[in-house]
Amino acid sequence: MKKKLFCMLCCMAAWSLSAVAQTDDDGLAYFKERVKTLGSDAFGGRKPLTEYETKTINYIADEFKALGLEPANNGSYFQAVKEIATYTRPQNNKITVKGSKGKTDLKFSDDIVVWTNRGTEKVLIPNAEYVFVGFGINAPEYNWNDYEGLDVKGKIVIAMVNDPGFYDAKLFRGKNMTYYGRWTYKHEEAERQGAAGCLVLHNEAAASYGWKVCQSSHVQNNIGLCDETMNASAIAMKGWLAEEACRRIFEVSGVDFDKTIAAAKQPGFKSIEMKAKSKVQLNVKMSVGDSHNVAAVLPGTDLKDQYVVCTAHWDHFGIGTPINGDSIYNGASDNASGVAALMWLARKYQQLPIRPRRSIVFVAVTSEECGLLGSQYYCEHPLFPLSKTAANLNFDGSAPAERTHDVSLRAAGKTDTDALVVAMAAAQGRRVNVITEDPAGGYFRSDHFNFVKKGVPAILAGGGRDYVDKARHEAKPKVYRYHQPNDEYDESWWDFDGAMENLNLMFSIGLVIANNDEMPKWTKEADFQRMPDQQ
Repeated sequence: MKKKLFCMLCCMAAWSLSAVAQTDDDGLAYFKERVKTLGSDAFGGRKPLTEYETKTINYIADEFKALGLEPANNGSYFQAVKEIATYTRPQNNKITVKGSKGKTDLKFSDDIVVWTNRGTEKVLIPNAEYVFVGFGINAPEYNWNDYEGLDVKGKIVIAMVNDPGFYDAKLFRGKNMTYYGRWTYKHEEAERQGAAGCLVLHNEAAASYGWKVCQSSHVQNNIGLCDETMNASAIAMKGWLAEEACRRIFEVSGVDFDKTIAAAKQPGFKSIEMKAKSKVQLNVKMSVGDSHNVAAVLPGTDLKDQYVVCTAHWDHFGIGTPINGDSIYNGASDNASGVAALMWLARKYQQLPIRPRRSIVFVAVTSEECGLLGSQYYCEHPLFPLSKTAANLNFDGSAPAERTHDVSLRAAGKTDTDALVVAMAAAQGRRVNVITEDPAGGYFRSDHFNFVKKGVPAILAGGGRDYVDKARHEAKPKVYRYHQPNDEYDESWWDFDGAMENLNLMFSIGLVIANNDEMPKWTKEADFQRMPDQQ
């Protein structure tokens, strides 16, 4: 009976999807206008804890209100998120490394990018030794511990980005990166081990982005969640280390860089205590304040005390280092388009003749670019119980997007929603392409992951790579825009047909989940499961 009901819901959603796709010219204009507005210079790159945050969150709240959505936080559209912003520079804009074979200066930000989340004006790390810890991973389930037998308390560790599977398909999950490969994990584990600092060794292929991204992400204010101790127990120094600079540290330590890196990729590697030290002084300008998630809800009917939570981050990098004379990091694709998608989705659900059974929550979260902070805070302080949250649908970089014959499905096999994605894609005349490799760790790099860590299933489906208009795709300018000022709205080459197709797909998926008797379930093979109180 339940299977029959599920099939009926799929058919209803497929019909609704087809109808919306054919008649939604107004919706396209609505979507484009909001991408254009949020991605304009007038919003100053939407940096949290600035005047542009106030302008951004008020714009989103006003739009939610105009759509008829109810405020989600006890009569307010805002959820305050206490954060600390730190502008960090090493003394004299360099860190000197003294080794047994000489010394070298690491220049900020050519060689090294460092920051702290501690609420202090000065961070001192006296005469700290360097330790190369391979990948910096402690993973019992993979029989891998780079910290085994080490005491790194008060020391500076250097950890390679990604995980061993990136280099050897027989290790970990091969090219399908685990969370152990993320740079954020390296810092977290180093903090658990008691290190004074952690420098992640950058490699463009393994990181999936160039050194410029490390610079643009961290040379200005770095933002973190702030606890009642002003993060006094946080690791003193986080950072990225350029590969050539790391070579110089190895050289002054008398250690062969290439042989050591090669060895670190193999099981059984023993981390190396380098014959090199630094006295580090970080000078910090800091401020503490409230950033905000913006949250609204469309109440459901008979299952209104259960929820589908839709998220998109509103933040970007604000005004920073000029590139080609442009200092505003507009973030039109990343992620004005995602917030516009939330608004578009809310408008579509609001226009349904019969409301969905489950309530649908729309949360524009803050500080994704700073480490998924807004969604982390929401999941630690949920406005609606996570135990009653059926699923998270997250929107990040929703446009531009070309039409494709296929739909990319990531994290297949983790939840029982795969058949739903296949059915809804088929209703659009598209097939599902299961992505089995994720070397860049995309699964861990957006806000859905905080829900996943708390046991809430997420559906990761979007545009594919089999382009309907291959000639147009090949003719489009191949310009690097990720986290750069040139991520701007430009209707001369932005494609919206694919974006609309993908948004209609997610609309229909959300509609089935909102109306189905049962909530989505994790498979037994999945890394994450619902918490005991969510069963």
